[in-house]
Amino acid sequence: MTRVLLYNITGEKLTKIQTAAGLLGLVAIEVPEDAFGNPIGFMLGYEGFTPSDSPESFSEEMLVMETLCSPLLDYMRKNGAAVALKAVVTEQNSAWSAAALCRELRREHEAMRACASKKSVHPHKKKK
Repeated sequence: MTRVLLYNITGEKLTKIQTAAGLLGLVAIEVPEDAFGNPIGFMLGYEGFTPSDSPESFSEEMLVMETLCSPLLDYMRKNGAAVALKAVVTEQNSAWSAAALCRELRREHEAMRACASKKSVHPHKKKK
């Protein structure tokens, strides 16, 4: 079964995501804060990963999918359970701690927000 790691997601949003994941055949894993320093690969039970001795933390909600699951993301968006920081596990980020992945996603999220706020004309679009 495909797994989804949930960080700092609580209350009704957590319940909605867990319910949707179950209906979609996914396993939702609520990660406790004392495990935020562990590599993503370790949290998913991948071979070759060991727990970290370095405690790390962050406050943002974050969702990490073992593989992309668009129906889960669609459900979350349509049902008031959206999470800003989302990632799919890759060979590279599986070795990162959740806190390191969160920092990277935060940088990417801010860069995308900055690009979206610029009022530039796309060079290939025709002007009216």
